[in-house]
Amino acid sequence: MKNVVVLGAGRSSYALIDYLLEHSKENDWQIEVGDLDISLAQNKTKHHERAKAFQFDVSNLEDCRKIAQRADLVISLLPAFLHAPVAEICVQESTSIFTASYVSPQMEKLDKEAKQKGLLLLNEIGLDPGIDHLSAMQVLDKIREHNSSDNEKAEITAFRSFTGGLLAPESDNNPWNYKFTWNPRNVVLAGQGTAKFIQNHQYKYAPYHRLFSYCEPIESKEFAQINEYDDDYKFEGYPNRDSLQYRSVYGLDTIPTMLRGTIRRNGFCNSWDTFVQLGMTDDSYKIENSDKLTYRQFANMFFKYDPFLSLEEKLKTIYNFSDAKLKQWEYLGFFEDKKITLQNASPAQILQHLLEEKWTLDPQDKDMILMQHRIKYTYQGKAKELTSSLVVFGDDSQHTAMAKTVGLPLAIAAKLYLTGNLHLKGVQIPIHREIYEPVLAELENHGIIFKEEITEIDKSELYS
Repeated sequence: MKNVVVLGAGRSSYALIDYLLEHSKENDWQIEVGDLDISLAQNKTKHHERAKAFQFDVSNLEDCRKIAQRADLVISLLPAFLHAPVAEICVQESTSIFTASYVSPQMEKLDKEAKQKGLLLLNEIGLDPGIDHLSAMQVLDKIREHNSSDNEKAEITAFRSFTGGLLAPESDNNPWNYKFTWNPRNVVLAGQGTAKFIQNHQYKYAPYHRLFSYCEPIESKEFAQINEYDDDYKFEGYPNRDSLQYRSVYGLDTIPTMLRGTIRRNGFCNSWDTFVQLGMTDDSYKIENSDKLTYRQFANMFFKYDPFLSLEEKLKTIYNFSDAKLKQWEYLGFFEDKKITLQNASPAQILQHLLEEKWTLDPQDKDMILMQHRIKYTYQGKAKELTSSLVVFGDDSQHTAMAKTVGLPLAIAAKLYLTGNLHLKGVQIPIHREIYEPVLAELENHGIIFKEEITEIDKSELYS
């Protein structure tokens, strides 16, 4: 019997745990699920005969060590900063660990010892990062395969990839066109590092205070069909983190254009940017007596004192707010004299607290995942563009598209490893054919299917 331990039973764990339980009998697995809130773990394991729920506190290093000793594989869905400390213990106890998060410098330091012990520390095997890597490498390798079929080489000139977690059209019922489908804190703090990318041979750096001014339209036939009856149902994207590091990862070291980004509904970037410019997403300091303030007073804190202008008038005169943007703020409750209940909180914490009241999925709500790769290249004297698009819908507010697309790649990769079909060692991300082929093939059985289209373009568009 193999013992699989899942750490963290939050909103993205449903599909992962369901998959492991579904395949536990045929593969003789025991599944343990641990969370600080044991009721979350119990809710996910559902009294399954091959499952066990337990309370887990990551600060208890001795418990972490015992878990690593009894596990054949640890899967961490903990907050990203906690992966490396747990992974360090796993490596010490000769246990492999998988996560859906970006490889941190602390995780990277474990590579040598992991390889020496024959362990696999697989990261970035969720949605983004995760499915984006799997699908990108598949289409890139498909284009590269032209090179071995004849004497002319296919040259890839531009790679653009965007992903977004959004509301399905029938649940898109607030003026922000958005609700939380993953960790709210990550949404509030998103982008708080300089985004780096290259466009037509020019390096671009988008610091946080300017990030949301870099939005661009995101279009495809697949996306246009989502709500074909609404001409205003469109999408935009902004740069995400450091795209430059993936040039070498994807084998695109000399590519003129490389950009990875995040998808939102049209207008979101401009509206969110007001929070950034005001300083409401700042998490670096605490506000004294924050629990004594109203949300109106909180918002007013970020404007110069004016005894005559109301908050609404300041937004109109300083930020040129339209009636539609005022309605967004009114919907969130900034114009109410409702007290903030958080003590000694940062601006970001207060904003998150308010948004969680307004942007939580209702039980009947469905979410939606969009992903798109646009790859431009030349082959046989022609300029071409391959567009690969993914649309996934959730079932309800618990069995979400986000949970599916984060959890299933992790679960399938875990099955490959536990059944002896994954042979990589050390700190890895899923860019290898032995991962992406079987994982993408099985994801199709769960409705996670990319639609591809290849079109001829003008050569002047090759580097855009």
